[in-house]
Amino acid sequence: MKKHIKTIVSLLLASLMLLGVCACTKPGGDPTAEPKADPTEAPNGGQTAFNMMAVNLSANVTPSKVEGKAADQTFIAAQADFAVRLFQNSLNMQGNTLVSPLSVMLALAMTANGADGDTLAGMENALGGLTIDELNEYLYTFINTLPDEEKCRVVPANSIWIRDDFAENVKEAFLRTDADYYGAPAYRAPFDDTTVADINNWVAENTDDMIKKIIDEIGDDTVMYLINALIFEADWAEKYEEGQVRNAEFHTYSGGTKTVSMMYSDEFGYINDGRAEGFIKNYAGNKYSFAALLPNADTDIYDYIGSLTGEKLIAALNGRQNESVSAGLPKFSYDYELLLNNALKAMGMRQAFDPYGADFKKMSDSQLFISKVIHKTFIEVAEQGTRAGAVTAVAMDCESAIMVEHRVILDRPFVYMIVDNATNLPIFIGAVTDIG
Repeated sequence: MKKHIKTIVSLLLASLMLLGVCACTKPGGDPTAEPKADPTEAPNGGQTAFNMMAVNLSANVTPSKVEGKAADQTFIAAQADFAVRLFQNSLNMQGNTLVSPLSVMLALAMTANGADGDTLAGMENALGGLTIDELNEYLYTFINTLPDEEKCRVVPANSIWIRDDFAENVKEAFLRTDADYYGAPAYRAPFDDTTVADINNWVAENTDDMIKKIIDEIGDDTVMYLINALIFEADWAEKYEEGQVRNAEFHTYSGGTKTVSMMYSDEFGYINDGRAEGFIKNYAGNKYSFAALLPNADTDIYDYIGSLTGEKLIAALNGRQNESVSAGLPKFSYDYELLLNNALKAMGMRQAFDPYGADFKKMSDSQLFISKVIHKTFIEVAEQGTRAGAVTAVAMDCESAIMVEHRVILDRPFVYMIVDNATNLPIFIGAVTDIG
């Protein structure tokens, strides 16, 4: 193989991470046996066919039993800190923003299992400060307890794609760890146009076509893709009726005014952190909820976002008051794509992007480094529910609470989240500054 810079890529909800390699070596030994490819089976076990060139290296490998760890305050604090810092460093100052901290976390955690030394320490710091061994255990339990029901489903999928002539360089222990904790099969592929189609088909299938592709081509330097895709789909616990949707004005960040379809409802979960107020709206099953925060009229939304910390966010969600809210939520739908390199460097992962200083020797004896991290997201909020979100509802006996009426109409830029109610962790977090 040429001694060029090589790349490894990782997708989240679609997040795409590219790792590069300098001066390839061959430690010897296939990471696993090579079974015959099944042309009728998609990478995730579905029915969409491959181009018949990818070989599932994990087909005959039985995952080892591993120990998980339930979410506790240590995990919640670390994940909340990661979510807020990722959001702050990913802001689009010219329009709407949406990131999935869970998807980014899963892809980076898989990659960190191949890191060592200062590179691993930097990645652990960026991912909230827990060790990779702790993260593996926490995330294993977290993703295996996500709901997959008719009216509320949160479905992650992971995979690893390896160039044919690089497969022998990838260490078996690394592949097995990602298979055991993240259910990530490894596929050996030619990395030509057929692999582009296979990866994009996998992405489309594992996001229910919300994201149809993540790459246009594979360069000569690309050697591996680590991919996470994430679906969130949920109906509202109480759907909007026709009479609850009316035209209204939305005041954009740039100073313009747009006519939007505003969905009105009475909710029972009020948030006020002193600089913003908002509401909670539950999804079916009450495991997830939509949380919105509208900065005070004299507070710039970007100043507000910049003031957030993981601790403040969790405190605001934990401090929700059982009070009535007359809420207005505009219908909106958009997708978002960004390169996360600079954001992750600012969060402590600078060495991982250094072609000569990165240490991924647990992944391969070749000199690997992170080349790119691309993140794609999509959200649609409408009368029936939300796609690519998460929601939870808090039901309270109104006889045991003091009824205070609040009014929060999201008719100007606001922050929103899809929240796992058990932990109050956002699995999506975004800002709406304009509605097209």
